[in-house]
Amino acid sequence: MELTTLLSPSAIRVISHQSSKKRLFQDIGDVVSGAYGLNASVAIDGLQERESLGPTGVGHGIALPHARLQELDRIVGVFLRLERPLDYDSVDRLPVDLVFALFAPKDSGVDHLKALALVSRTMRNPDICTKLRSNQDVAKLHAILTEASTPQAA
Repeated sequence: MELTTLLSPSAIRVISHQSSKKRLFQDIGDVVSGAYGLNASVAIDGLQERESLGPTGVGHGIALPHARLQELDRIVGVFLRLERPLDYDSVDRLPVDLVFALFAPKDSGVDHLKALALVSRTMRNPDICTKLRSNQDVAKLHAILTEASTPQAA
């Protein structure tokens, strides 16, 4: 599994201002709807349901919201870079500026966990996060993310 199969270039945005986590989820819903045709309300409800179990802010300015949805037939991702960090109730209490949302089919089982682990590994890399934070161009952001997860030839 690679990020190139999970993340469409049309599912990446740079957001200048975000007022709340609820509004952030609405933006994610809009992006996932436009990029993959998923109903935005269904996506938002799924994210909020998962978030009610505990915050998905993993620390170091990174959030990995995710949801399993009946309406999907494959795992898809959305990446947002926030120009102004947002209070997200993260584990380290720091605001979030890098958000990678994942949506998986309800019955995706272990594939959902593999995708989440891949995204988590990628986003834990400080060099990748520095590059993401210093770029505004969505094509460059996509390249940074997808090149990071592509296995290197020996």
